[in-house]
Amino acid sequence: MFKTMIEYCTSNAHHGTVDIMQKFEQEDRYEITEYGCLGNCGECYLKPFALVEGEIVAVDSIDELYGKIHEAIIRQETDRELLDKLLDDL
Repeated sequence: MFKTMIEYCTSNAHHGTVDIMQKFEQEDRYEITEYGCLGNCGECYLKPFALVEGEIVAVDSIDELYGKIHEAIIRQETDRELLDKLLDDL
């Protein structure tokens, strides 16, 4: 089973990202990884963010983060399905 990788920075925790990541940890389909730093210091200081399969998902408020992560996951899953279909057709 493919698990979506969601990464977050503990330095971004002051925005409340830990609470959001704990929600995702409750579901077995996500692999949550916590780092001391993801190398996005400007992003980290200014707003809540996470990496979803390597894609930065940043929002203006923590209330938006959970939904935006889900949107990124759905978009990425759709892209993978379309790519798989395209490759199958070759």
